Amino acid sequence: MHQYDLVIRGGNVLDGTGTPAATADVAVLAGKIAEVGRIEGRGKREIDAHGALVTPGFVDIHTHYDGQATWSNRMSPSSHHGVTTVVMGNCGVGFAPVRPTDHDLLIELMEGVEDIPGVALHEGLPWAWESFPDYMDYLGERQFDMDLGAQVPHAALRVYVMGQRGADRLPANAEDISRMRELTRQAIAAGALGFTSSRTLNHRSSRGEPTPSLTAEADELMGFAGALKDAGRGVMEMISDFNELDEEFSLLRRMVQHSGRPMSISLAQGLSPNGWKKILGRIENASTEGLVMRGQVAPRPIGVLLGLTTTLSPFTSRPSFTELSKLELPAQLAALAEPERRQRILSEPVGGGFQRLFQIMDEGRKLWLLTDPPNYEPEPEDSMAAQAARRGVPVWEHVYDQLLANDGRNILYTPFANYAENNLECCREMILHQNTVMGLGDGGAHVGTICDASFITTLFTHWGRDRVRGERIDLPTLVKSQTHDTARAVDLHDRGTLQPGMKADINVIDFDNLKVRLPEIVHDLPAGGARLQQKADGYLATLVSGEVTYQGGESTDALPGRLIR
Repeated sequence: MHQYDLVIRGGNVLDGTGTPAATADVAVLAGKIAEVGRIEGRGKREIDAHGALVTPGFVDIHTHYDGQATWSNRMSPSSHHGVTTVVMGNCGVGFAPVRPTDHDLLIELMEGVEDIPGVALHEGLPWAWESFPDYMDYLGERQFDMDLGAQVPHAALRVYVMGQRGADRLPANAEDISRMRELTRQAIAAGALGFTSSRTLNHRSSRGEPTPSLTAEADELMGFAGALKDAGRGVMEMISDFNELDEEFSLLRRMVQHSGRPMSISLAQGLSPNGWKKILGRIENASTEGLVMRGQVAPRPIGVLLGLTTTLSPFTSRPSFTELSKLELPAQLAALAEPERRQRILSEPVGGGFQRLFQIMDEGRKLWLLTDPPNYEPEPEDSMAAQAARRGVPVWEHVYDQLLANDGRNILYTPFANYAENNLECCREMILHQNTVMGLGDGGAHVGTICDASFITTLFTHWGRDRVRGERIDLPTLVKSQTHDTARAVDLHDRGTLQPGMKADINVIDFDNLKVRLPEIVHDLPAGGARLQQKADGYLATLVSGEVTYQGGESTDALPGRLIR
């Protein structure tokens, strides 16, 4: 007779509490962990984990699957990286609440801020809701390969209440603020995990308009804090340029103080002119005074992927290059190989809209060819500039040659955050700080330019095993940071550790062979839209609520994931 639904036998268990690995069995019954240790009873199904790591399922608190969750059951790329819970609705953008007249506006905002093709959103979104509780009810009927948590996005809520005034960033009046506060309270009551907002000029619609929440005044933001206070639960996620550091941080601090609820703030080297250390110092001071504030951080550079198959290339905006953009790749390659066209492209000036990215590439000194597996802490001597110097050719000629090599499928990488000093020491410091939490992977977003849902696998492979350019981080700490700590940061207390009574979200990992694969373009969005996909080797099994959702990197038929309320 079987005592358990499933038993994982003999793995090296890292239980998410930060304690060292121990050889143990893990038994699952009715979707929860029943026992951890030496287990005599049998399971209806058994998994041999000898020689493998057994960890809690990973919790990714910063994704943008708000649209994908309405048309797909699978939250990839995240599902290829051991993720069993995602939280979406970050950065103040999403698709609820919404009036029928504002569908296009929210699509343009998501397309611009998060680089999700408008044609895919127009084709894929069913718009079977208006209010946020309606949106939750729609998602609540669906099945997924992982659990999903949703947050209330400021931009959508502002446009819903204020109409065009909200989109135009006009000040909210007392009636507007009261209405937004009540709708936020209702959304939290319907099961939303929290409220999110963006205060950065980097977030613009596809028409170039800043996000509606950019200049929201203190009274408006304090209204949202009041909504969470009214609800007695919920978290806040914010991103800001912090141009006026003292004034801006004081406002965020007051939101936490008034609401009594936690807040996480996007934090990376290079995101703010005031520097991440100053912002983290203020977070640390607030924490010592009893306020729960965290910097949300990444384990590697945040960078743009450039190539012939991606949205952007190093020659984007040069007319003789841009006119080929509609061609299929073989025809594009043939045209780019023509000596006359090559000379024209290399001699044309950089277009105005491309200047910032061109500056980031720094004449090829901040531009690398991605290898398989990718090296996310590359050496300066491997940059395009250094390679060109060794060849004795101008740097952009070398870059041009690299784009045409490998049948046009090469991908170049230029970091715009966390790599100012050509190393990842800043990330190590951020990962280990007591007032930070792992995040910023943006799964489901930036589909043709960035693929950082794989942050999670990089966290373990680079910092726990492969790093050669500095100190590593012990595995128990890394696992805790992506399981227990991320779950608790969004008030989820039923997952994130392998302990009896906890949700049976589990990974079985061949750690010696764990690796991130090279990103590639796939055409699986609605209307045949293209996006970057990035898989991993080494995940032997991923379980959600005790059911195996992925085995050996391949999906099973199980879809036990549900909306979290």
